[in-house]
Formats: sequence, structure tokens, C-alpha cells
Amino acid sequence: MMKILLVYLAGINIISFLMMGIDKYKAKNEKYRISEKSLLISAFIGGSFGALTGMYVFRHKTQKKKFTITIPLFMIIHTVLIFVLTTHISRSHP
Repeated sequence: MMKILLVYLAGINIISFLMMGIDKYKAKNEKYRISEKSLLISAFIGGSFGALTGMYVFRHKTQKKKFTITIPLFMIIHTVLIFVLTTHISRSHP
């Protein structure tokens, strides 16, 4: 169970990071963009660490309050959930 969770989180965070980079590239080259909704959903479903890292690595969406407030909030929620899940799993499987 724990291994599946870690693989999922690694994958969704890589995807969220790449989505930020791709959207930044598309913005600079006036191409069809990834919707803000899609970027936020990827962060919400577990990719908050990747999305936040991508925001600052690519300097993308860092001026939009929707992103600078929501994504760190998702990250706090995910951190608490991961802590609770890992604590619960380690206690139930000695």
C-alpha cells in the first residue's frame, strides 16, 4: 500500500511540474495553453509539491493569487494527509 502511494505521488508531482513548464513554454510561444483548471486539478490530486516547484523554477503563475494561495494550501493539506497515512500504516503493520 505504501509503495503504491509513493509511486503515485512521485508520478503526479513529476506530471504537475512538467505541466507548469509546458504551459510556460506555450505562453512564451503563443501556443494553445493548458487551462488553469487543469493545472490546479493536478496540484489538488497530489501534485502540489511538483506544481509549486514548477511555479518557481519556470517563474510561471507566481503573480496570480489563485496559484500562490491555493497551491501552498494544497501542499499543507497533502503534508498532513501523508503524515497521518504513514503514521496509521506504520502503527497497523508492525
